[in-house]
Amino acid sequence: MLKDNKLRMLSFLVFALVAGVSSVSHAKTLKVCYDQWPPMTIFPTKEAPERGVVIDMVEQIYSSKGYALEYFEVPLARGLDMVAEGLCDMLPEYLYSKNSEKGFVYAGEASFSYATAFVVRKSDSWRYQGIQSLSGKRIATGPGWDYSSISAGYQHYIDDPANSDFVEVIAGYDDVVDRIIQMIKEDRVDLYADNDLVLQYVLNQLDLNDDLRIVRPGLEKKLVEMPIFSKKIPTEKRQELINIWNQGRLAMRGEKERALLSKYKVSL
Repeated sequence: MLKDNKLRMLSFLVFALVAGVSSVSHAKTLKVCYDQWPPMTIFPTKEAPERGVVIDMVEQIYSSKGYALEYFEVPLARGLDMVAEGLCDMLPEYLYSKNSEKGFVYAGEASFSYATAFVVRKSDSWRYQGIQSLSGKRIATGPGWDYSSISAGYQHYIDDPANSDFVEVIAGYDDVVDRIIQMIKEDRVDLYADNDLVLQYVLNQLDLNDDLRIVRPGLEKKLVEMPIFSKKIPTEKRQELINIWNQGRLAMRGEKERALLSKYKVSL
């Protein structure tokens, strides 16, 4: 009898182990590509493990539905390629455009619609009052950065060869905005336009609120950023992932959204 009980217990343990392994092998995994755009999306380090407002949001929404998330921290262009190739299931923030590439599908709900703003030196009384107010100002931007969805006039101004002496293109991997902000402080350029939350975060992180100031309002339209999902995912599965995002993002409006922003010391 004792031997029978031991055999039963051994059989139960083997069954439980096999079931557990089977469960793990069939766990739902969401592969997420994203680029560095603090505080919305951040490449974590051992000293600073946080991934940013939008990644926290993605984590909460999909983990509540039983998904384990696998992250790929890559430049934006590489992330877009990986989504198109099916190496990533989604990229949480990409500029919305009706004429975008065809390797992905947009979600229905934006991650955020961002107001833009400018940053200038504290001593500079400049305010944005249309394209004419840019005359004579040294403007910083990054290589290939596209502002046309928020201001066609601003994009035309920085692209115009006649203004090339007043447009400084700052290249780099993941610290371009930080370097631009330092250049404004050092009087090497005069102004820079970006997402208001990004500017708040960078000035806080660099402890430059006494030297620089954020100028509002910024450019004419809001910057609408949307999650994108790979077309390599079977249609039914992709729609399920999109529905989870859409419903989850709607549910996070209000207090939950404010709490996430507050964690990174920024506010809408």
